[in-house]
Amino acid sequence: MPKMKTKSSAKKRFKMTASGRVKAGQAGKRHGMIKRTTKFIRDARGTTLLSKPDEGIVKKYMPYAR
Repeated sequence: MPKMKTKSSAKKRFKMTASGRVKAGQAGKRHGMIKRTTKFIRDARGTTLLSKPDEGIVKKYMPYAR
């Protein structure tokens, strides 16, 4: 059986935590920050954990990242 391939785009965008959750960068921060509220900018610092349904999708793309 050949090895499964990891999606290159997924390995660049996501990291796995030790407990198996998926870490990703915050969305919505590329441009247009002037119109965003200060609270949004403050809350969107750093990274976030994906929701369970999104996590399942990403884990299919990264079969060996467990």
